[in-house]
Amino acid sequence: MTTSDPSRRAGLREWAGLAVLALPCLLVSMDANVLGLALPALTADLQPTSAQLLWIVDSYVFFVAGMLITMGVLGDRIGRRRLLLIGGAAFGVASLLAAFSTSAAMLITARAVLGVAGATLMPSTLSLIRNMFTDPRQRTTAFGVWTASFAMGGVIAPLVAGLLLRHFWWGSVFLVAVPVIVLLLVFGPVLLPEFCNPDATRIDLRSAALSLIAVLAVVFGLKRLAQGGGEPTAVLSVAVGVVLAVAFVRRQRRQASPSMDLQLFRRRAFTMPLATNGLAFFVLYGSQLFVAQYLQLVLGLSALRAGLWTIPSAVAYLVGSVLGPMIANRVRPAVMLGSSLLVSAVGFGLLTQVRAASGLVVVVTGSVVLSLGLSPVYIVATEMTISAAPPERAGAASAILETCAELGGALGIAVLGSIGAAVYRHSLPDVAPPGVNPELWESARSTLGGAIAAAQRLPARAGDELADEARDAFTRGFQVAHTVGTAIIVVLAVASLLLLTRSELTSSRREDPRPSAELQRSQ
Repeated sequence: MTTSDPSRRAGLREWAGLAVLALPCLLVSMDANVLGLALPALTADLQPTSAQLLWIVDSYVFFVAGMLITMGVLGDRIGRRRLLLIGGAAFGVASLLAAFSTSAAMLITARAVLGVAGATLMPSTLSLIRNMFTDPRQRTTAFGVWTASFAMGGVIAPLVAGLLLRHFWWGSVFLVAVPVIVLLLVFGPVLLPEFCNPDATRIDLRSAALSLIAVLAVVFGLKRLAQGGGEPTAVLSVAVGVVLAVAFVRRQRRQASPSMDLQLFRRRAFTMPLATNGLAFFVLYGSQLFVAQYLQLVLGLSALRAGLWTIPSAVAYLVGSVLGPMIANRVRPAVMLGSSLLVSAVGFGLLTQVRAASGLVVVVTGSVVLSLGLSPVYIVATEMTISAAPPERAGAASAILETCAELGGALGIAVLGSIGAAVYRHSLPDVAPPGVNPELWESARSTLGGAIAAAQRLPARAGDELADEARDAFTRGFQVAHTVGTAIIVVLAVASLLLLTRSELTSSRREDPRPSAELQRSQ
């Protein structure tokens, strides 16, 4: 536990500024949740091809992940508030374009611009919090508020989107961003201070291109692997991304003033919480993939009802975000990380007990427990990672943290999704049952959605039997994937307790967090 220095404690202006910083976080969370509910109406209106539909969903994620590192470095150079406001304005314009798109190509373009703009928001908000709240206790609380704003977006999004879609066209869900952006642009210049490093190096365009293409290739390949198995193009994409990432790291090592400070990775107080955060997103995103399919395809809930049943876990995440900082300020970070991970492991363990016939209560309960446990993990891991970096490099450190989270989530969907798919396919016979067309059976063995579609084309009794068998097979894959997730969380908990020594944590929390002489601050 650390002591607070009253001379460095934030005042009313900083807390009001934190409320402004919560706006883009709330916005990003809502934007990630509303699109899924709007897809049916969007598809009926724009009639995209299957490839276009994938790009409508994925282009935002691809460009967010690919631009994070570059935007983090850019914020350190030109000013974090300036980048936040520029990115916010671009997000608002892109939201208008998305709302009034008249073709699939136009919507894909708008979503890509949203991704580039979204990549400016997270590093800017995190690095501004790092510099506005120099007292360790207050900073932990501030990161809790930052985390809670994402949970709030998850709670609000299904309700707002459901209401809008009932009365307006699909594009209305994108217009929610506009008033939020207006508030950010009005109050941001008044309440947020500016921070930048005047001695920051120029943007290395070659490094920026390498990092962008590397992350895009890896995320693209992982998502394709999760959706279509081990297709050659997906494997090649991941391989190309890894090669380019290695080239990026080698270039950083040769430069006197690199875009990414590789020395940070020598600090266990930086790398351990960074890895913990990435792996936590790994298991969370993988779990969400299965839960969404289970609610709709196994239990037969509509998209809206399925979305509403995710609200309890979002509320639990919000509660954990409020309680997490209170506990974190009283116990060692290693203990906080380890105990929170063990709580989330209990939630994952509950999900291994889901059955095909009746699992709604178990799914909701397990999701609530794991969300309650994971939210403090994100708070503590974020605080430790950002605090371990020098103040003038906070933007770049924030970008590394967010990039690892994006990669961890994409990898979780691919790996856990592949495990579940393999169990699903193995659980069904290789040979089609009597009376079932072999091509129809092959489609049924590929995905649960394919099995449900195939069942609808069969006579009532045969169709019901096929659907029940496929749901049982999917549930077995669900159980195995969550067993793997439980094991990963338990290993993370033990590693947090063993590897993060008390002396390292104390030094990382007590280091002088005030901006260095090289950091320029202007109100």
